[in-house]
Amino acid sequence: MPMTSPRINNFRMGSYAALAVGLINLRYQTGETGNLSKSLVLVIPGAALLLLSLTTFGKKLLSAKSAGFIALAVGAVLVAYSFLV
Repeated sequence: MPMTSPRINNFRMGSYAALAVGLINLRYQTGETGNLSKSLVLVIPGAALLLLSLTTFGKKLLSAKSAGFIALAVGAVLVAYSFLV
């Protein structure tokens, strides 16, 4: 099944959200111990998903039905994490 535009956009929006939350966390917790590592937990998966969604290989990988379930699960964990840190 080829990757459709709305589906790839959903992956991209999720990755933008993770990047934004990580960068906002980095800014607002300036000076706290371990802030960079806490923020990178959000930024790195977001950047990785964004890069995957921009490449041909990544689009093929993300076209699998299981990729959507994995992305949803990881996204839910990252959202929960962002509220806890």
